[in-house]
Amino acid sequence: ADGGDAELELSAQRHQPEGLEQLLARTKFTKRELQSLYRGFKTECPSGLVDEETFTLIYSRFFPQGDAGAYAHLVFDAFDADRDGALCFQDFVVGLSVLLRGTVQQKLKWAFDLYDINKDGYITKEEMLEIMKSIYDMMGRCTHPPPRDSAPAEHVEVFFQKMDRNGDGVVTFEEFLETCQK
Repeated sequence: ADGGDAELELSAQRHQPEGLEQLLARTKFTKRELQSLYRGFKTECPSGLVDEETFTLIYSRFFPQGDAGAYAHLVFDAFDADRDGALCFQDFVVGLSVLLRGTVQQKLKWAFDLYDINKDGYITKEEMLEIMKSIYDMMGRCTHPPPRDSAPAEHVEVFFQKMDRNGDGVVTFEEFLETCQK
């Protein structure tokens, strides 16, 4: 009985994912793919939850030449659909399904939500500059030729020239969608 109590206590602290049937309905993955993704997720995150610090460490492995911290924070927020500060398997697999198998419109909505940092329905120049700086930081200084310090701001200006169709200083989802589809 003494080992059973400890096991019960531990399982109560672990996050229990949605059932397989619900995830099959909410994603475009097969049963076998979901099972494989879950095994990988549990290997990296045995508790069933990923906090931002762990997510950043995992994400940074893909960009060892730069500082992926700021961009990882933005991606973490985009995956954290319920805004509880932790990614559960559902958050991860639903976002991954959109990115890998979603329609063009779903993928563009996900990207727009990533760029709309304060989630007010608009992308401002300040938000886009934060994104661009984080991308340049993540890529590091070892790109050839090395980027100029003004490169992020220049990208923001080009972005707004193309996207801000009515010239009001913000980009709406409709403007973003229309421009990207062209």
